Amino acid sequence: MRSSLASIALVFGLILAMSQVGVSFLPDASNVFNALPSSGLRVGFYRGRCPNKYVDIQGFIEEEVEKQFRYDPTLLPAFLRLQFHDCFVNGCDASITIEGTTTERVAPANAGVRDFDFIDRLKVKVEEICPDTVSCADIIAIATTTVFKLAGGQDYQVQTGRRDGLRSVKEDVKLPSPSMSVSRSFEFFQAKGFTLEEMVTLLGCHTVGIAHCALFQNRLYYGNTEYDPLMDNSLRQKLLYTCPQYQNSTNVAFLDQSVDYTFKDEYDNYYFQQILNQRGVLPIDQAIARDPSTVGTVVKFANSLSTFNAKLADALLKLQAVDVLTGYNGNIRKVCSKFN
Repeated sequence: MRSSLASIALVFGLILAMSQVGVSFLPDASNVFNALPSSGLRVGFYRGRCPNKYVDIQGFIEEEVEKQFRYDPTLLPAFLRLQFHDCFVNGCDASITIEGTTTERVAPANAGVRDFDFIDRLKVKVEEICPDTVSCADIIAIATTTVFKLAGGQDYQVQTGRRDGLRSVKEDVKLPSPSMSVSRSFEFFQAKGFTLEEMVTLLGCHTVGIAHCALFQNRLYYGNTEYDPLMDNSLRQKLLYTCPQYQNSTNVAFLDQSVDYTFKDEYDNYYFQQILNQRGVLPIDQAIARDPSTVGTVVKFANSLSTFNAKLADALLKLQAVDVLTGYNGNIRKVCSKFN
C-alpha cells in the first residue's frame, strides 16, 4: 500500500542505509528474547514508577509519537535509521542524540539522521509527568516501535528498562557502508550478533528509504570502478537524469524503485522484487540479490510478504536489545541532547 508522503533520510545509512520495513510480529515478543542472552529488559518496566502510579507513561509516549506521525509520516524512516545508527555504536543508549562538535551526532555516517528536536520536545513532556524516570534510549525504542506498527507492522510489546549512555564520540561511529560487499557488511552485523539472514531482513527497511546521488552515482557511468553493466537499463536512464555526471547533485532516489513520484509510509516486500530484477539503487542492495549466500533469502522475502514481516519483527526486536545498559549502568538524562 502506498501513501503520498513519507520520506527518509538515506536509510540505513546509509548504512544500510536504514539510511532505516514491512512487519508483522510474533504473538509473544518475549519469545524472541528468550532465545537470546538476557538483556535485562522487560515489558511494562515503567508501570507504577511515576509519582502518580496510575500514569501510563509509555502509552503517553506512544500517543505523542502517533500524533507526530500523522502530521509527518517521514517519522517512519527517520526513526528506523535513528534506532539502527544508535544501537550499532556502543549499543542502544541514545548516545547519538548528544549535541556537540565531537559527538556521534556529527560523524559523517550520521549525516541526515534527524528528529532530535522532536525527541527533546517529547522528553520535556515526559519529565513533566514522570520526572527522572524514563530514559532517552527507551523513548527512541518506544517511538521506533510505534511508527513501525502505525506503518502496518504487527503489534508487539516493546521491552523497556534501558539506561542512557555516558559516552558519545564521533570516532566510535563505524557503520557498514552501502558500497561494501556482502561479506564485508556481514562482518559488521555478525559482530553485533546478527545472522546473514537477519542482515538481509534489516536491509529490507530500504523499502521506505531514499539515497543521495553520491552513494550510487558511480554505478551509472562507464569508466567508474563501481559501474554496473547488469543494472536494468530503464532504471539507469532514469537515474542518469536524477544524478548528472560530474555534478555534486543533492538529488535523491527511492531505494524501492517500485515507487516513482510518491513517498511510502507503509511496508511491503517490493524492494526485494525490485533488486531481483536488477533494479537495486545502492551497491549493497543489488549485491544481496546476486550473492549466492543471500539471494535465497531475497527470493523468499520477494515471494512472501508475511514471511518478511515475521522475520523483520524478530530482527527489530533483536536490534533494540543490542548492548543495552540496564540496572545501575548509565543514567537517566534530564535532556536527551545533553549529558547530566
